[in-house]
Amino acid sequence: MRTREIERKFLVRNDKWRGKALGPSELRQGYLLSDADKSVRIRVVDGRSAFLTVKFGRQGMVRDEFEYRIPRREAEELLERVVGTVIEKSRYKVPIGGFVWEIDVFHGAHAGLTIAEIEMLSETDRPVLPRWLGREVTGDPRYSNRALATTTDNLLIQSRLPKVDDVLALEDVTDLTRQQQTSCGLD
Repeated sequence: MRTREIERKFLVRNDKWRGKALGPSELRQGYLLSDADKSVRIRVVDGRSAFLTVKFGRQGMVRDEFEYRIPRREAEELLERVVGTVIEKSRYKVPIGGFVWEIDVFHGAHAGLTIAEIEMLSETDRPVLPRWLGREVTGDPRYSNRALATTTDNLLIQSRLPKVDDVLALEDVTDLTRQQQTSCGLD
């Protein structure tokens, strides 16, 4: 099925989202093709269902996506042939203000990394940005699942994250900015 993906991504700075979380679903995914403007992903969800997803382009927050259900056994076989490594993560859903945030808690090579994504209907949508969000990484290729699948050095990602003291020092400024951008800042 063809869809248009419009999403924003953020690092997650604390666990306050967990109180409102639904899930998790356990995801295993890898890439058969991973170019700058196109990718072919295989994903197995909870060991029961599987999908092949083809994505094209990157224009701001928008790209075209084609996703198809495939037999789980074939997906497992394809995961053995991926470029790089298979990403393992737990995905939680957190509904806030008419939107659903997807929180990915990574395991394995990227343990310790937590990313929040929100899919929108339009680039002009303005979802509430909860206080547990950290820096926005929309468009930062280091935090794409494609890059994470081909980068097994967690230190590369962690070395570019702000230090805890820096995050705490920026918290008041970030909260003020969020209040100006949204109607309220929910925990």
